[in-house]
Amino acid sequence: MTVQAEAFVPYGGVEADANWVEEVRRLAKERDAVLLAHNYQLPEIQEIADHTGDSLALSRIAAASDASTIVFCGVHFMAETAKILAPAKTVLIPDARAGCSLADSINGEQLREWKAQHPGAVVVSYVNTTAEVKAETDICCTSSNAVDVVASIPEDRDVLFCPDQFLGAHVKRVTGRENLHIWAGECHVHAGINGPELAERAAASPEADLFIHPECGCATSALYLAGEGAVEPERVKILSTGDMLHAARETQASSVLVATEVGMLHQLRKAAPEIDFRAVNDRASCRYMKMITPAALLRSLREGADEVHVDLDVAARASASVQRMIEIGKPGGGE
Repeated sequence: MTVQAEAFVPYGGVEADANWVEEVRRLAKERDAVLLAHNYQLPEIQEIADHTGDSLALSRIAAASDASTIVFCGVHFMAETAKILAPAKTVLIPDARAGCSLADSINGEQLREWKAQHPGAVVVSYVNTTAEVKAETDICCTSSNAVDVVASIPEDRDVLFCPDQFLGAHVKRVTGRENLHIWAGECHVHAGINGPELAERAAASPEADLFIHPECGCATSALYLAGEGAVEPERVKILSTGDMLHAARETQASSVLVATEVGMLHQLRKAAPEIDFRAVNDRASCRYMKMITPAALLRSLREGADEVHVDLDVAARASASVQRMIEIGKPGGGE
């Protein structure tokens, strides 16, 4: 069976061809593979996956799975994290070009230089980093437990927080910690969701809840709007992707404005179909996430492409920082 990429609509909620679904299922069984899809993936990829969620939750599923092969439909650092937590398994990413602007905003050499400028500081790295950076890190964190991780560090110790400046600003705001040094990195998609457009959308829908990812450039603006009374404070919720799903099932609002990558809308609408979920910025689409097309997934399963490898020493050191994170605060919220 030959499948051309043109046979599928790249985005828009159209279901994948039934023959493609059948072929993917057959090949996954033949390869003893479990299919994992991040919340920002194309809807058809999310629908074919065995598990959908944030990167850390999926990596933990990968480690616990009986499958010998993990097919991670996400970006490269996510597949690396799965390999770190499941070193004996084969990990495939359907398109190795699927990178991440946030993970690329700091590398191991840069982190080592930063550490040298702050001797004795504790390094806290967002899970959205490369294996090399995790290996230079003391404790990893997710967007939902970053505050708990930083709060667990003695107050007299300097903290180097990387790479996301907006998540770092959120942590500093909540903890009030003055010795928290923040790397000036960002996710280009989340950084592009700005305060003025959030204010405009919120003014047009005063009854809507605001679900704001802490990586967004508009997170501070959301809190400002609440403080000024432009939005009811209880309607402003700074949430990881995993926590957005929990909030979607619990909210009493009839509409929700969502500030994160637009792929998240698919899972939110499934979780609470009676609610009108709308993107604050409907152009907030990650081109790297959308590289995992149906055709790419099929190729990966057929050819065993592209396999992800992590140096054993790097993996061991990176695993230690991830395990420390899991031991602190709530581990399941992911990005």
